[in-house]
Amino acid sequence: MAASLSRNSSIGEWLDHPVGGPILGGLLAQAGQSAEVLAPVRPLPIKNLVAMSGGAMTDEMIDGLVAQARAAAAEAGEEFADEDDAETPANEWVEQTTPGRFAGKTIIVTGAGSGIGRATASRIAREGGRVIAVDISQPRLDEFAASLPDADIVPVAADITDYSGIAAIVDAAGQAVDGLANIAGIMDDMTPIHEVTDQVWQRVFAVNVEGTMKLMRAVVPGMLARGRGSIVNTASEAALRGSAAGVAYTASKHAVAGLTKSSAFMYGPSGIRVNAVAPGPVITNIEAKFASELGAQRVQHAMAILPTPVMPDQLAASITFLLSDDGVNINGVLLPSDGGWSAI
Repeated sequence: MAASLSRNSSIGEWLDHPVGGPILGGLLAQAGQSAEVLAPVRPLPIKNLVAMSGGAMTDEMIDGLVAQARAAAAEAGEEFADEDDAETPANEWVEQTTPGRFAGKTIIVTGAGSGIGRATASRIAREGGRVIAVDISQPRLDEFAASLPDADIVPVAADITDYSGIAAIVDAAGQAVDGLANIAGIMDDMTPIHEVTDQVWQRVFAVNVEGTMKLMRAVVPGMLARGRGSIVNTASEAALRGSAAGVAYTASKHAVAGLTKSSAFMYGPSGIRVNAVAPGPVITNIEAKFASELGAQRVQHAMAILPTPVMPDQLAASITFLLSDDGVNINGVLLPSDGGWSAI
């Protein structure tokens, strides 16, 4: 009897399966890829390819893979064990929301059109918050808002590096901003300092540092007036170590750590908590490019110890904890949410 394959079977199980392996390999070949590209995510359920592919893979395509595998097994005269695809594997994390945790609160979330930002904005909205969903892409925001038609979501297409964008965000939020999740960010091209260009350096710092700083500066006065507020910035493993990215991204995330700790010290007595989350590998639409042979050699060597990448909603769980009143006694923390990478 062939082992059963379903949407919940891991990518590794599919690749190693005598029937499923060739089918998945053929699909990868059509896209000009090999099985090696999926090596870092072998433990994840194959259904996660929908989120990982950025729209290239659909739920219908995953169902088609399952049907094709069952048909091929039947044609070979093998009995393909039946499995309830709705059943969740015992080791798979399942999000459990806290109803009303953000009720009555207005939270600004940047990068809300995709990835960690979208997952965070979604969770806050589903937990009763009013979300000012910020992204540079209006179509992504429209699609996100449409996915939660009963939620209180205010989409704002804005560039956080631009003062007019900051003003539009603050105007949409109104006077009472209870929380800010600074999640929008970009990667560098993995260049070391002797190869980094002014263009890469300035663009990475404009988004990751100046955009974060400008929004913090815009919302803190209102929080001071009200005597409360919570800010969560997005740092990175690159804020804790030198082997996670190029010099521009690494320096920018160290700067985010500084913004966080200085602000936590300054405003803690005023009722404002400022923390940061330091993600490890996460499946998002932020693409890492290697423009340096030395950078590729060094960073790819370090990546050999990476834990399995996680889905954005797993990061959203950490961010919303820090952002919510559940984090009442936490201030000035740079929280690694990295599957243990920082412990290596």
